[in-house]
Amino acid sequence: MDTVEILISVCLGIGLAAAVGFRVFLPLLVLSVAGHYEIIPLNESWQWIGSIAAVITLAIATCVEIFGYYIPWLDNALDTIAVPMAAIAGTAVMVATVSDLSPIITWALAIIAGGGTATAIKGNTSMLRMGSTATTGGFANPIVTTVETGTSIIMAILSIFIPVLAFAIVLLLFYFIYKFYKKLRKNRHTPV
Repeated sequence: MDTVEILISVCLGIGLAAAVGFRVFLPLLVLSVAGHYEIIPLNESWQWIGSIAAVITLAIATCVEIFGYYIPWLDNALDTIAVPMAAIAGTAVMVATVSDLSPIITWALAIIAGGGTATAIKGNTSMLRMGSTATTGGFANPIVTTVETGTSIIMAILSIFIPVLAFAIVLLLFYFIYKFYKKLRKNRHTPV
């Protein structure tokens, strides 16, 4: 694998990890379908994710997760378990898509870039949902859920077909998160 292919596979993994930050199972399903139809190459030890059994299992898990977020009290509970699951799934998608690197580099990239990206985004979406619940009594949560699911679908599909663009969007997301927290911190330190 040459350097360009390695960079594209890293962009693919980071893009999918970001999608995992919005919905845990949906990007895994997209990866599974893409692997099944051989749209993207999978790491040798992750070929199983392209199997029909994996596609069906992930499709069911995706449906349960998406519909679960539309149940008012369940959505915040799902966020509680979704943060650690996002870290694991973000690491997994990175390992599955990066091949021909030494195991040490692959796992370091997977844990830091994949798991870190998924966790950072999931943590922020969880905070958004808690804010929505606190300010609207949960009435705006279905809107938040729909936006998160849509973003996950778009990011997952972009990651498969245009991984460099997906990576650029991830950088943009992190920039907006940084600006938001910088503004929040500035507002906290401003005297009333």
